[in-house]
Amino acid sequence: MLINLRVNEEVRARNIQRCKEKGILLPTFAQMADPSTVPASIKEKLKHTGLWDVDPLNLFRITWKNEPTKDGGTFTGVNYIEVPRELTGVKARIICLVGKWFPTGAHKVGATYGCLAPALVSGNFDSVNQQAVWPSTGNYCRGGAYNAALLGCQSIAILPAEMSKERFDWLKKIAGEVISTPGGESNVKEIFDKCHELDKERGHHIVIFNQFEEFGNYLWHYKITGGAIMEIADELEHIDPARVRGLVSATGSGGTIAAGDLLKLHYPNVKIAAVEALQCPTLLRNGFGAHRIEGIGDKHVPWVHNVKNTDMIIAIDDQDCMDILRLFNEPVGIEYLRKIGVSEEDIANLPLYGISGLGNLLASIKMAKYYEMEEDDVIFTLLTDSEEMYTSRVTEQAEIQGEFDELAAARALAGCLHHQAIDGVLELTYYERLRVHNLKYYTWVEQQGRTYEELNAQWYDRDYWTSIPPLADEIDRLIEAFNAEVLAP
Repeated sequence: MLINLRVNEEVRARNIQRCKEKGILLPTFAQMADPSTVPASIKEKLKHTGLWDVDPLNLFRITWKNEPTKDGGTFTGVNYIEVPRELTGVKARIICLVGKWFPTGAHKVGATYGCLAPALVSGNFDSVNQQAVWPSTGNYCRGGAYNAALLGCQSIAILPAEMSKERFDWLKKIAGEVISTPGGESNVKEIFDKCHELDKERGHHIVIFNQFEEFGNYLWHYKITGGAIMEIADELEHIDPARVRGLVSATGSGGTIAAGDLLKLHYPNVKIAAVEALQCPTLLRNGFGAHRIEGIGDKHVPWVHNVKNTDMIIAIDDQDCMDILRLFNEPVGIEYLRKIGVSEEDIANLPLYGISGLGNLLASIKMAKYYEMEEDDVIFTLLTDSEEMYTSRVTEQAEIQGEFDELAAARALAGCLHHQAIDGVLELTYYERLRVHNLKYYTWVEQQGRTYEELNAQWYDRDYWTSIPPLADEIDRLIEAFNAEVLAP
């Protein structure tokens, strides 16, 4: 079983007692997918709870369907926007799920719950006596530290030293420990090395929830993110299932892209594109390097990435992302977009785009151009977080590049958005997929202790990946039984 659900009764009982003392109930996967099923008493309390409050009630806000407000609010439909063609310059419709309206302002809080909840309700994590370790290149450790705080347990957040100031400032208030590792976004091995060091020092006193190999990450996105995309497709007018043509996702930890595995079962022509930085083209050409698209992780292939289902690799120049960040957030840039006809509604949505979301948008434009898509073709992608995480980056770029004037705005729109081409795009053959899959060997078998046999099973065993989604029902049964004991007198 790829997610350990063997029950340790002694630890499980301690976890139940802790939740009983703190009045904590856990949402099921079914409730995160359809929060209309959340008990009315919890919805009523959420009306008086801030979105980022360190309150266990916010566990029930781990969904794409939160009312888009920072204070109070319950649930609505899936939070998404359609990018106007004035920005994309392509005929195809590009639909973005919006991550800003999760607690912590990023969808990674869902992936952390997908890893933590099964361990909590089965007793494979002791919330009383162990620390939860969250190795990350950004938002995952924020989500993990937050969920741990809601549950009243200790956490250790690990992330590279060069990540944005906003992330560190917030983490210092939430996490038990914050450890910065050398380098930036693409320095994932240094994070793994720190995990090994902690494991040797603290042993059974910690549990490491490594998003890059935890299948709870894959499962949460398959069920919750994939399900949300399908709901949008059903909701949009005049959408032929045959015209759902793409899911575009930065590889990151390999979790979000799992939504594509669900979409492939329902939409015959959908293609899954994995996005990475051109400055670190690991999937594209076995390359390496540093880059500034925070939140996507590089220089390895995540263990939980189902490469066999990936159809395309798209590499994005990180400078394009930084220039568009300024276009969308500098007063002169916003006024220029208004002048060329971008609606006030679309201008109000500009702060919803974080740096990795901009990378996803640019990759979607490339996909639309590569496949010569028409007006009735639809591409789905994700804004994993928002500008809120990168205010300091806008200031830094001003210091590096100077004033952002109307000419700079015109260059950013024309050069970074409208002039995206099909360079850095690789459509994967069977053997190109196998090449990318084989890169897992060097990280996971040689360095991280995974087996050659399981690596081959990921590629050749047709039941390997399909065995994961049914685990959501089993986890839900464990959560329901756990909650029943929490509520018992």
